[in-house]
Amino acid sequence: MITRNVTIQNSVGLHARPATFFIQKANAYASSVWIEKDDRRVNAKSLLGVLSMGIAKGMTVTLIADGADEQAAIDGLVALIDSGFGE
Repeated sequence: MITRNVTIQNSVGLHARPATFFIQKANAYASSVWIEKDDRRVNAKSLLGVLSMGIAKGMTVTLIADGADEQAAIDGLVALIDSGFGE
């Protein structure tokens, strides 16, 4: 299991379009992937779960991956977040 903290930098946070990109990227990996904020953890492959977190610009979240390609999953998701989702 790998965890990494990352700060959301795009202007709208993980809402609508960016959240869709995020879950599509998470679903590209075989590993189980979660996103955690405060004391709440949701499946990063679930659009409803990610949207329900209310993650806004400047918030720090923890990404958690467990499985065969866990390192690639974390690296890929962090790269997507760091890119600002192309905004």
